[in-house]
Amino acid sequence: MPKQVHVRKDQLDNAQTVEVPAPTIGDGQVLLEVESFSVTSNNITYAVVGEQIGYWKFFPPFGENVVGKLIVPMWGHAKVVESKSGEVAVGERVYGYLPMATHLVVEPGNISASGFVDMTDYRQPLPPIYNQYSRLAADPEHDPSREAERMIFGPLFKTGFLLDYFMAANDWFGAERVIMTSASSKTAIGMASVAKQNSSDITRVGLTSSGNVDFVKGTGLYDEVLPYDDVGSLSQAPSVSVDFAGNGSLLASIHQTLGDNLKYSCLVGVTHIDERRGPAGQADGLPGPQPTMFFAPDHAIAIFKELGPQVAGKRMAAAWAGFLEAADGTVSIERKQGLDAARETYVEMVGGSVDPSQGIVVEP
Repeated sequence: MPKQVHVRKDQLDNAQTVEVPAPTIGDGQVLLEVESFSVTSNNITYAVVGEQIGYWKFFPPFGENVVGKLIVPMWGHAKVVESKSGEVAVGERVYGYLPMATHLVVEPGNISASGFVDMTDYRQPLPPIYNQYSRLAADPEHDPSREAERMIFGPLFKTGFLLDYFMAANDWFGAERVIMTSASSKTAIGMASVAKQNSSDITRVGLTSSGNVDFVKGTGLYDEVLPYDDVGSLSQAPSVSVDFAGNGSLLASIHQTLGDNLKYSCLVGVTHIDERRGPAGQADGLPGPQPTMFFAPDHAIAIFKELGPQVAGKRMAAAWAGFLEAADGTVSIERKQGLDAARETYVEMVGGSVDPSQGIVVEP
């Protein structure tokens, strides 16, 4: 029986696994059976800022009593189990944006050997990067032995790549170091890896909870690692901050400590849900620059327009290879079975229970 995990929009830690009617497909559509996806802090960000940015609209829940509920998006793999498309065959495997569910109906368009775009009507106003699906049989990024790493790190790494590219394109706003909160998070690790490869003259400072200091130091990706309580000891040097935590009081401490030495304040994610202030931890009236939200899909479109798909793809692929080498062994992959396991993992992460040394893959 098909299942979905429904989350209350006004209470993000309230999640229920529900059985839903079997989906039917029309002409040109295919039915995907979800094989696996990762559950990371990135998914928590999708839930927290889902209304402002549109993440809640990608996979509307269906069945009874769905008013005020959402399905949290995931990144993962799926198999075509039914097709009414002449170009997409039953048995094909794809990688892309999936619901926390067992099945998804898509309407492939712009079909090529390497992928297609879901042309379902309600998804068209949404960021197009999330509507693209890779066909694994001809996907240059697909490595059967690295499927778990791609799900866990891939989207987060790409955000890190785009952050480094954006900062470098702006000469790092005159800064000589980057301060990253939630330094144990996979997006921060991705950015630190790319910056180490492509912006080696910029000092990388990681801020994390005291319990994660040893883990963050062990990655070898940061020049300096500090616990959150030591933010006040940051030296006075031209800096940019990248806030992955969404903790308003922490962001305020960084601004108050550095003042005019903070040249740019970038907001990315929300790993500290209970402590955020406003959208993604935005805090107004602080010394230094106004915190500015970074929306990765817009920057992805920009880099592909500026460099062209081939050059941008090659640069990203080179950085991804370097990242996999650097991240090898830092995270142990745990596989869980059943959609209930996805729900339980998601609820634990909403509650702040995240072990940075673990990567969770669910096979629903």
